[in-house]
Amino acid sequence: MVFSSLVFLSVFLPAVLLLYWLLPSIAAKNLLLLAASLFFYAYGEPIYVFLMVASSLFHSVCALWIYKNRRWRKIILAAVVAVNLGLLCVFKYAVPASALPVGISFFTFQAMSYVIDVYRAQVQPQRNFAYVLLYISLFPQLIAGPIVRYHDVEQELARRSFDAEETARGIRRFIAGLGKKVLIANYMGEIADTLFAAPMEQVNLAGAWLGAAAYMLQIYFDFSGYSDMAIGLGHMFGFHFRENFRYPYGAASIREFWHRWHISLSRWFLEYLYIPLGGNRKGRARTCLNKCLVFACTGIWHGANITFLFWGMYHGCLLMLEEWIPYFSKEKRGWKKAAGHIYVVLAVMIGFVFFRADNMGQGICWVIKMFVPVQCSDTAMRLVLSLLTPVHLAAFAAGVLASMPVMETIGKAEKLQKVFWPSSLVLLFLCMLNLAGGTYNPFIYFRF
Repeated sequence: MVFSSLVFLSVFLPAVLLLYWLLPSIAAKNLLLLAASLFFYAYGEPIYVFLMVASSLFHSVCALWIYKNRRWRKIILAAVVAVNLGLLCVFKYAVPASALPVGISFFTFQAMSYVIDVYRAQVQPQRNFAYVLLYISLFPQLIAGPIVRYHDVEQELARRSFDAEETARGIRRFIAGLGKKVLIANYMGEIADTLFAAPMEQVNLAGAWLGAAAYMLQIYFDFSGYSDMAIGLGHMFGFHFRENFRYPYGAASIREFWHRWHISLSRWFLEYLYIPLGGNRKGRARTCLNKCLVFACTGIWHGANITFLFWGMYHGCLLMLEEWIPYFSKEKRGWKKAAGHIYVVLAVMIGFVFFRADNMGQGICWVIKMFVPVQCSDTAMRLVLSLLTPVHLAAFAAGVLASMPVMETIGKAEKLQKVFWPSSLVLLFLCMLNLAGGTYNPFIYFRF
């Protein structure tokens, strides 16, 4: 990570927030946020911070050129897209993962969307480069999203208001996201990493299901936790980022799943790839082809491994099947809706097995182990039992419960409003205790 979690929580964030509240004007607050964001990135990426600044300047200038030179606008836009895709290919597929700039996919997609929106005349080009740089480098969502489009924060860059209530809401949301990451995702990651690192002969049917389910919970609570933290930080500083996850495991179809999962990325590909390809305007066959292309790109966006491409194509094929099967075009109720939930959970779980696998061979063997019981050694069962500790079981149960939409209903109950702050403080204390203990704390989206 750019900062260690404890340094960020105990030093960086309190200092920036306190200074932010003390500064009198938006201009001064923006200057502080810009300096803090660049320092935040440079702390762990001292060289690549210049790449981010250069990228911001390049996109700022190109947006102005597109606006002023109507004759050359298509050529300029094509050059912008080519440069961005070229850089992403070089860094993500030709450079070792250890040298990958943190969050390069996120800030590159944000910068591209700004230029494309100017080209489409959806926003006016920003003449103040500091605003463009702040939009791209804003530390709350810099390294793990959500992908913020320029028009979502255009007005708030220059004029925004916030108060103690807004800040308190942001703090609670931030702590909730931190709890998701530290108390659920990290423990699920311990289970998943242990099992996926084991030789296949030491993974039995129970281990295959446990590893797949644990990783399914890990990736959801890891990324949605970071998104909650970013949204909460946005509230603290007067910005309003859109929701990035809406209980995706409660979906009844893969189409609905993608309306709830990583919404900012789905929306980006919808606006800037799917619709330009023709969307669903050119017949069902072309619609299916467009969806497959979009999901192939979605897989490639995550990395160069063939498993990511397969994962994207797998979801594209499921969407194509849903496009042709009448069952999925009808509203489902009762047992049909329950069956849809089971279908989504199983389909998504299988997809995430390949997403997590080191190679296609491991992914195929893992799925076979899930559905074909075979004789395994006692070592395989001992491995499973060693992971079923009280802490892991509690984290697993909390993950299953927190992934259900029922939690949203509980959160809106007026009688529970009074316990929000005490429970948030307890949650923060538990997170700090875990982080101080140096427990397992991976950052899945580092490589994306």
